[in-house]
Amino acid sequence: MDAIIIVLVILVVLVFIALVKTIQVIQQASAAIVERFGRYTRTLNAGLNIVVPFIDTIRNRIDLREQVVPFPPQPVITQDNLVVNIDTVIYYQVTDARAATYEVSNYIQAIEQLTVTTLRNIIGGMDLERTLTSREEINAALRGVLDEATGKWGIRVNRVELKAIEPPTSIQDSMEKQMRADRDKRAAILQAEGVRQSEILQAEGSKQSEILRAEGDAKAAALRAEGEAQAIRTVFEAIHAGDADQKLLSYQYVQMLPKIAEGDSNKLWIVPSEIGEALKGLGGNLNKITGNGGGGDSDDARPRLDKPVREQPRLD
Repeated sequence: MDAIIIVLVILVVLVFIALVKTIQVIQQASAAIVERFGRYTRTLNAGLNIVVPFIDTIRNRIDLREQVVPFPPQPVITQDNLVVNIDTVIYYQVTDARAATYEVSNYIQAIEQLTVTTLRNIIGGMDLERTLTSREEINAALRGVLDEATGKWGIRVNRVELKAIEPPTSIQDSMEKQMRADRDKRAAILQAEGVRQSEILQAEGSKQSEILRAEGDAKAAALRAEGEAQAIRTVFEAIHAGDADQKLLSYQYVQMLPKIAEGDSNKLWIVPSEIGEALKGLGGNLNKITGNGGGGDSDDARPRLDKPVREQPRLD
């Protein structure tokens, strides 16, 4: 009786194990490779799948999502014989689980080695300066080679990125010195440009100030001349309105002669001929006032002023 119970228990356990092996649940974005007696049979997709227990076996479960794999720094020699260390990151995705399982033994290691060799071929044809400034070109060339080579492995390389390009320490020091010199040069240029702009603005300000001052002086001179002309017109109108005779005009002219002669630039001035007759009348009036009664000098003795008299240059 005990033996029968043991046999039944063993049968139950075997049935349970068979059920477990028969029902296979595959997660979303995953795939499983099924082999029967060591030979590929089919690929299980996401969901509930039924297999033959003890005959079908799950060879490999593969994640179909995009994967990111960073590779350690690799020493690469440039065209100008400088060693640089390059860090790379590969973004890939398995598109064929069967090919990724049977076409290559370890596709991660294969991608890493292919990346290293391709980098050496690409960087070997570039100098250091071009290597540092051509990341997009290197990424595109590397991605093209990897995508072509990994296609038969059931893998698609979506992106290739260079994380860092580290030149030798001595080159880094030289580059830092060059960058510092460039920054100092740009700072000096900006400072000189600022001084130049400041001087230009100051000159423009002085120019505008002089122009405004000259315009003000011109307007003031014009107003002053207009005022003097108005005053002359007023005096002339007043004289004509008062019916001034020749004697009064002669007297006013004689009073103005000293003012005309003032100034260092007035070395020579001219007396008009019309003033002669006025002075004759003025002299007669003065003789009458002083009591000479007109018995003074004759016409021949008096100076003739009917012609312009030129004053001799004054000696200061």
